[in-house]
Amino acid sequence: MPFTELCIYQVKPQKVEEFEALMHEAKHFLEKQEGLLLLRFSKRGYRIDMEQIKEGLPPLQLTRIVKCVKYMLYWEFDTKENYGRAQKNLYNSYWKSLERCLVVPHDKYLGEELFGWSSHIVD
Repeated sequence: MPFTELCIYQVKPQKVEEFEALMHEAKHFLEKQEGLLLLRFSKRGYRIDMEQIKEGLPPLQLTRIVKCVKYMLYWEFDTKENYGRAQKNLYNSYWKSLERCLVVPHDKYLGEELFGWSSHIVD
C-alpha cells in the first residue's frame, strides 16, 4: 500500500527565489530516492470561496503576499520504510537550507493511500 506525504512550506517573501532554486536543485536528488512512485511540487497561486464553488466558477488568482508564499510538496512511496530512508536523506542534505527560508517549520501530513486515479495511467 503506497505511503504518502503532503508537506506545506510557508516561505518568507524575501526568500522565495532562494527557496525555489533550492527545490529545483533538490528535485534531482528527490527523484532518486528508493521506492519513490510520485513527486509533485506546487506553489499556491489561487483561492476559491463557497460562492464560486456553488456557481462553478474558476478560482481567483492571488494578487498579493500577506505573510508568506505557500508551497506544497507531495510525494508517494511504495513503503513506509523507503519513505523513512528518504526523509533521512533529505534531512542530511537540503533540510537546513530549506528551513532557513521558512516563516515557521513546515507541516507534514502523512498517511497510506486509500485510493488514487490519474488520467495518465492506462489499464
